[in-house]
Amino acid sequence: MPVRPHPGLEIDGFTLGEQLHKGGFATIWDVTHALYRTPMVMKVPTILDGYDGPTIVGFEVEQMIMPRLTGVHAPRVMGQGDFAVMPYIVTERIPGNSMYQHFKRAPRPLAEVIELAARMAEAVHDIHRQHVIHLDLKPDNFLQRPSGEMVLIDYGLSRHDQLPDLLAEEFTIPMGTFPYIAPEQFLRQRGDLRSDLYALGAMIYELATGKMPFGQPEKLSQVKQRLWRDPLPPRALRQDIPEWLQEIILRALEVDPANRYQSAAQMMFDLAHPMQVRLTPRAHKLQRDGRLAVFRRWRKMRNLRAFAAPPTVAAQMERAPILLVAVDLSPEAEPLAQAIHLQIKRMLVNRPDARVACVNVIKTARLGVDATTDDSGTNLHVARLVGLKAWAEGIDLTDDRLTYTILENTDPAAAIIDHAEANRVDHILMGARGHSATRRYLGSVSAKVVAEAACSVTVIRLRDQPTAETTPA
Repeated sequence: MPVRPHPGLEIDGFTLGEQLHKGGFATIWDVTHALYRTPMVMKVPTILDGYDGPTIVGFEVEQMIMPRLTGVHAPRVMGQGDFAVMPYIVTERIPGNSMYQHFKRAPRPLAEVIELAARMAEAVHDIHRQHVIHLDLKPDNFLQRPSGEMVLIDYGLSRHDQLPDLLAEEFTIPMGTFPYIAPEQFLRQRGDLRSDLYALGAMIYELATGKMPFGQPEKLSQVKQRLWRDPLPPRALRQDIPEWLQEIILRALEVDPANRYQSAAQMMFDLAHPMQVRLTPRAHKLQRDGRLAVFRRWRKMRNLRAFAAPPTVAAQMERAPILLVAVDLSPEAEPLAQAIHLQIKRMLVNRPDARVACVNVIKTARLGVDATTDDSGTNLHVARLVGLKAWAEGIDLTDDRLTYTILENTDPAAAIIDHAEANRVDHILMGARGHSATRRYLGSVSAKVVAEAACSVTVIRLRDQPTAETTPA
């Protein structure tokens, strides 16, 4: 016989305490268990006496997806129950409120907007790496740990590309929260991770301006209009928003997913490197497009059935990685640098949407004062930057997808590893010099990067060339 939740109920060793929240689709309860000291909550779907198919199927989806998620950006699942007695999911309790509290006080200071945007994008990138598209991103579904990391909750509308899509199999209506839903979701497409990037753009817009980019539509016919109607540019509502931030927001809100960021990691990269954001006409807009432009889009979009999308989340991530290329600019390493240049061009053939982050490391002394200029008197940092850009000539990428960074560290390997981690790099490409006794006993930069980096690493090594002998005259 089905059981309904109430304080004091014991089920599968869990004891329900007070009800913490009551929403339209579920209730949240404080819960304890003799075997767990971790604070926990239990989510129980609200199943009405009549037909409530979407709630039931959505909860089944959540029960399939959540136990498969790991890491700090998803709540840890402690237990779950099926519909035979009482359906529930028990997870760790995340202290604090949802991001909705921040959005209620929008517009927020720009520094806070940028930090929260980067943290939200980081969480989204993490679940994408685990084959999940959330498809219902909104302020209520972001919690923040005391340590700062965002936690994504409520996976009832989500899609895992290695599991059956039960919602698509049983229902034909678009699903999502209307102020944040992407145009392709209106067209019933549920397999594109860029839908989440659209929702991120809408939330950053709201944090920065205090307004939702398309208001609060209540009907699907109103949602459909975003296929051809552009939002009011953020800088028209708030003049101190920098052009580079408007560029990021409006790029995320592009109608066609092909014109948006191709991964959350790429959005994070731009948020962390504002001076390297490539400004397009989007950045300078102060008003909506005119009637003629809107009419042309309407004619193009009114009969559209679907946008092109890669078949899986993994395929999309593979097309749009962040590649870090560590380049040694010393004269003796020039042949190796040329080999790395050739290899990165080969890699881009199969990764057409990749971003390439070119890096050079200035090794500083552990003791003493480092020289700040080269032999010609040029600032060393500037000289390396010029050299790095010269090395990259011939890599056919736009400015927003080809960036340059000069790092300084006593340990070049640590500098590369830390930079890769901070920027969620997917693959490191670097060179290794020839064998020597010193490298064999003390280790090399490339060996340390291979051993400690969290991502894949490709090391280029030139074949040893025989040393030319000099014959006496």
